[in-house]
Order: sequence, then C-alpha cells, then structure tokens
Amino acid sequence: MFPGEIDVQPSTYLDRLGTIFARFGADTQDSGNVSYGVQTGAARYFVKTAGDPANTDPYLDFDGRVALLRNAVALAESVVHPALPALHAVVESSAGPLVVYDWRDGDLLHLNSGSAHERFRALPVEEILAALDTLYDLHADLDAAGWVEGDFYDGAMLYDFPTRRLTVMDLDTYRRGPHRNDMGRMFGSRRFMAPEQLSLGAPIDTRTTAYVMARTALVLLSEPPPALYAVLQEATTTRFPSYAAFHRAWLSARAR
Repeated sequence: MFPGEIDVQPSTYLDRLGTIFARFGADTQDSGNVSYGVQTGAARYFVKTAGDPANTDPYLDFDGRVALLRNAVALAESVVHPALPALHAVVESSAGPLVVYDWRDGDLLHLNSGSAHERFRALPVEEILAALDTLYDLHADLDAAGWVEGDFYDGAMLYDFPTRRLTVMDLDTYRRGPHRNDMGRMFGSRRFMAPEQLSLGAPIDTRTTAYVMARTALVLLSEPPPALYAVLQEATTTRFPSYAAFHRAWLSARAR
C-alpha cells in the first residue's frame, strides 16, 4: 500500500493517501518533528516525519532529526510488543523518511497535557500496576535486544481508559548498548532522569533503564504497596546491577 519513495512533500502525499485528521507540529511539541494522523478507509495510521528541513529552531537540526527517526525504525524492527504501535512502512522523500505506524487511541499521560495524568493516578492501584507491568515487560524485551533508555517520561505514554491499554511511543532517543553521557544534561524530564544523565562522561547503561522505570512508578503511584515500594527505592538509591535484576525483583514483589 505504501510506496518506498515519493516525489512530493509528506503532507501532499498524505492528503492524497487519505484524510489527515490530526497534525502534531510546533504547536504541540518542540522537537521539530511533524506527525500526522491519517485515515484510509477503515485503517488509521500515525505518520512521523522530520519536519521542515529549513526549520533551525529545534535543538537538533534536520539531519539530526532524520537520524533519530531512522533509529526509531531500527528499534521498531528489533522489538515487537503489544505496547508498541506496529511499524508498517518507511517512505522516503526529499524531506526525510515518513515513518508509518498504527494509530493508537488514548490520552497522553504527561503532567502538563491536561487531566489524564491525575485521572490515571486516581485509578485503582491494581490497574496502575497492570500498566506498569506492561511497561516493564516491554523494557525487558528492549533490554534483551540491547536498547538502553533515553528521554523516557510520562509524555511517552498513552493510556486508553476504556480498554485499559497502555501505548509507549517516541523512543527515538534510545541507544543500543552501554555508552557515555556525551551531552552533560541529557534530554529528558528531571522527574524521571537518573543522576548519570546529568553528568558528562558518566556511563549510561541497563542500570539507567532500571532507575528511570522505577522513577516512572514513583511518579504514577500515589501509594505503592510496601513490597513494591522497597524495590523502587532500591532501584533509585543503592541501585540494581541491571535492568533484568530490577525486573525480577519487581515480579517477585508483585507475586507476594
């Protein structure tokens, strides 16, 4: 259905392909990316692009935004999980790749995006824990495939309240394998970031993933059950040696 390459601008192609029912640009985020919700017949897709090549306002230039999109494609091709929207196609254009995913319904859980954040935190604890189980299971798969967390925060999660389905998106800045902090203050929200993500030259690895995932639970859970709270505290203080160790501890505490 999707061609490998187009010779028109992304918005022109998508307008011909179907009905553009949503657009996410500078009015909703500051990355420089421009994304679309497109309907063709009964199917709906989320299409992410690198935005205007001439736009120099974002921190990353056009080539940097394209590189992150290609990194996102590599991640989607390496890990298939119910929490990740399926990747359908990569369409090349003079304005960079159009990355075509399934559309997912849901409310953004970002603290500043409206009432969804507090509505989610007000859910029964077991429903929140089920969503965290999904998030942690996804990261177990990502960890096994060699991916290390990058710029994860509540804005990377959609929650469909009627179906209780968690969707995780925008993992473009995840990296394969351990690496060193080459930025100093890395991309991300301070509410979620590990100390090493603020220190130039510090090692960023699977322990970082564990810390950020634990912080996610502490942000979203008003009162974690004591056994789980102990796991989350260890992950953010003395630290687990790996994400896998954190996940095992979480599952063990969940089984009590």
